[in-house]
Amino acid sequence: MHLDTLQHLLQRARDFPLAGLRLVDRAERETFHSWAAIAERSTFVAGALAEIGIRPGERVGLIYPTSAEFFDAFFGTLLAGAVPVPLYPPVRLGRLAEYHQRTAAMLTAAGARLLLADARVRALLGETLAAAKLALGGRTLAELPRRAELASDGAPGDLAMVQFSSGTTVEPKPVALTQAAVLAQVRALNGLWPVGERGPGEVTGVSWLPLYHDMGLIGCVFPALERPSVLTLVPPEAFVARPALWLRALGRHRGTISPAPNFAYALATERVRDEEMDGIDLSAWRFALCGAETVVPEVLRAFAARFARWGFRAEALKPVYGLSEAALAVTFADLERPYVVGAFDRGALADRGEAIAAAALPAGGAGERPVEIVSVGRPLAGFRLELRDERGAVVTENRVGRLFVAGPSLMRGYLDQPAATAATLKDGWLDTGDLGFLHHGELFLTGRAKEILVVRGRNYAPADLELAVAHLPDVRQGCVAAASHLPPGRETEAVVLFVEHGKGVPAERFAALRSRAREAVLARVGLAVDAVEVLAPGTLPRTSSGKIRRGEAMQRHLTGTLTPPSPTGPLRLVGALVRSRLAHWQAGKAGKAGRTER
Repeated sequence: MHLDTLQHLLQRARDFPLAGLRLVDRAERETFHSWAAIAERSTFVAGALAEIGIRPGERVGLIYPTSAEFFDAFFGTLLAGAVPVPLYPPVRLGRLAEYHQRTAAMLTAAGARLLLADARVRALLGETLAAAKLALGGRTLAELPRRAELASDGAPGDLAMVQFSSGTTVEPKPVALTQAAVLAQVRALNGLWPVGERGPGEVTGVSWLPLYHDMGLIGCVFPALERPSVLTLVPPEAFVARPALWLRALGRHRGTISPAPNFAYALATERVRDEEMDGIDLSAWRFALCGAETVVPEVLRAFAARFARWGFRAEALKPVYGLSEAALAVTFADLERPYVVGAFDRGALADRGEAIAAAALPAGGAGERPVEIVSVGRPLAGFRLELRDERGAVVTENRVGRLFVAGPSLMRGYLDQPAATAATLKDGWLDTGDLGFLHHGELFLTGRAKEILVVRGRNYAPADLELAVAHLPDVRQGCVAAASHLPPGRETEAVVLFVEHGKGVPAERFAALRSRAREAVLARVGLAVDAVEVLAPGTLPRTSSGKIRRGEAMQRHLTGTLTPPSPTGPLRLVGALVRSRLAHWQAGKAGKAGRTER
């Protein structure tokens, strides 16, 4: 059998009854779903989709929590010859109006004809469906006809999925990934892990990452299917509510690989209690990957120190870099040695874009506190990197440039967006929009090009300012954003720091918080910010993967629309369900009228 599509991998995995997915709920109850069982159920979903009119190449939106139904719907769509489009479920009840608008826009951008959703989620999606006007509406798997089975093999050049970009600086774009690109990424990842005498089963993955995100689906699920092996999945909402579930699952199942963004390591360090770790041994965890957002050295050190007593080793931490447009990973830290943190002269980096190791500075040099940056390693097999200046010329080592990448898993393009594709992909190179430099052959990132703060000719990375205040008293963990704008009549940019306060912090402490924030930024980066805005929890806009949208925060601030989410509670949920049901009814009525007219 050729193994050049995800469908082929799923069919092959039927021969491995002990391989599959282990789903963990909030009470730590576990259910196992073999790949064989998922494959069988998916063929019925595929047949049902063909029965209701889904044709090969058409797109199907998927909105599910971490569940067996997600996999039945995802692979069922593929086996029908169609293209799955995973989207995030509504998680912030106080932002439902915003969710409906964004999700409808993504369904439209993907050209979806149908939305499949979890029954509980679908109950809230009436307004989304009314705005998206999908040809076949929205259904649950239980509402599909159960008749013939179908199992299309697909081809390497077919689309495997549409993955939306994170959208930190622009609206999320539909990233079209072929079967060949996805499998190239999966095989490059699986090729990294050393395999012992017991074979691929020795590699044991644990993940709490969302399935609508490339790091969770392409980085965790598909490699487990390709090996094939068992992957343990904790729902992301369960992890956020109780981070210990992640570490406890790793300990119970002797997990060897588990990736997470920087904030997850910080959250676990802060919120996991000693008693929750009783009997847990993390010594098998060899590859604690850290990516998807800025990797903070203080966070890595704190996590390693906090969990050393339960067998966690600091050398297991492996910073990585990737993006949706590359199907996921681009660079990896060296798996055989501890992660690398470089200390660089802040002034040279900010003023001239030159990376000078702080240890090499002459006595009495710049006098500023060095900036620490974590290396995200070297290119994954088959990938190439170039750092280019504003004219497009490749810069030398230790010079900051714009990062371009080439490799086997790059996207075909942004779906049905030729202009955006042409602006990002050229001659086989992808413009990532990220800035960084090479130092001893390793990649160090300095920020997003569109988010760099330029004040009186000096460049400042927003993350550097945000880290200065991240651990101040009364600041909500991971909820700080730095952005700038040019006020009328002023020649230099004004820098504003947006800081969400912790729950229950009284207003009389806001003034002191502003003062501490100003002092902390001045001490760390030598910049006097123009304003510190203290915000209620949940006010900062975020992407589907949880990253703060700095530019949008500033835009809302300037237009007076940077407001906290509406209060949530049983009455608001009832109201949302009523509005959704009404929208479902109106959409159904309109659909019947349309069919009658035809």
